[in-house]
Amino acid sequence: MKRIKLAIAGLGNCASSLIQGIEYYKQVDEKDCIGLMHYDIGGYRAGDIDVVAAFDIDARKVGKDVSEAIFAMPNCTKVFYPDVPKKGVEVKMGPVLDGVALHMENYPENKRFVVSDIKPCNVKRELEDSGADVLVNYMPVGSEQATRFYAQAALDAGTGFVNCMPVFIASDPKWARKFQERGVPIVGDDIKSQIGATIVHRALAQLFKDRACVMDRTYQLNIGGNTDFLNMLSRERLKSKKISKTEAVQSILDTPLCDDDIHIGPSDYVPWQKDNKVCFLRMEGRIFGDVPINLELRLSVEDSPNSGGSSIDAIRVCKLAKDRNIAGPLLAISAYTMKHPPVQYPDEIAKEMVDRFISGEACETEKKRFLSAADNTC
Repeated sequence: MKRIKLAIAGLGNCASSLIQGIEYYKQVDEKDCIGLMHYDIGGYRAGDIDVVAAFDIDARKVGKDVSEAIFAMPNCTKVFYPDVPKKGVEVKMGPVLDGVALHMENYPENKRFVVSDIKPCNVKRELEDSGADVLVNYMPVGSEQATRFYAQAALDAGTGFVNCMPVFIASDPKWARKFQERGVPIVGDDIKSQIGATIVHRALAQLFKDRACVMDRTYQLNIGGNTDFLNMLSRERLKSKKISKTEAVQSILDTPLCDDDIHIGPSDYVPWQKDNKVCFLRMEGRIFGDVPINLELRLSVEDSPNSGGSSIDAIRVCKLAKDRNIAGPLLAISAYTMKHPPVQYPDEIAKEMVDRFISGEACETEKKRFLSAADNTC
């Protein structure tokens, strides 16, 4: 039986939803399956993923079995599969680096991270000893150093890397070249939820474009109550996040909007919302006869399960690439599941590319062009 050995950096809400989902889909056959964009990817089903290593910095998680840690504070996502069995995998202490925003100290312990005093483990050695095929990165937004640390650890251990956070690794030609030369596949950057604010905004931007409506200005404001939104109250941690979300929408437009006419990013932290994310979206444009049109939308969704629907595909495609000895940035699945992929494609095109990749058709032309950028920037 084909299995995927998974390592996870960051046992927060996203990891909780992912691991719950792995167990949930073990119990569901294809005809009754809800919520998977691909039931089978190259012989790998969602339930074929085994967590073999996990890293965190929170005192309430480090040292515990993964099955317990994913339900420990400050996690607050919806519990849709409470009976996650013991994994026999202890959560190891990772390096803190820039993974904790200083302002979090001003909030109650049940809302923020509590840093363990245990000495950090050797992550590379843990990856090697566990035999992990893929490492998924769930560091908090703004954790530039921590994300690069785990990316390098994956490189050193020869472990595939799925970067769900807005630190540019797969989309940075220099990093992409490192993964290519090491023979390791990478998917990134910044996970795009199954039906989230970014994918909806992109779809509506595409609709405006396809129906000859000129978009003059737009905003996307998001609020939530999980540690992600608390962390993002530190605006200096948002630079990459804003770039990632904004470029995901701008890439749809023939002529990008100027900075004054587009605003996309987190707005505020509302504790009682917990893991529920609410997006307020407005688009202003002109239709036939240069007549104005305004569109407003409110989207409410449980944030972490929404990302799990994309992560579980990215992980399986990364393992499939590893099986096929395909290295470097995986353009199709990155464009399909990430906000800031190496190369942006319209979502319907990205889906077709993923399906072709799964079936064994893989076009490397764009990858070669992208990787050549690394040679020109060295």
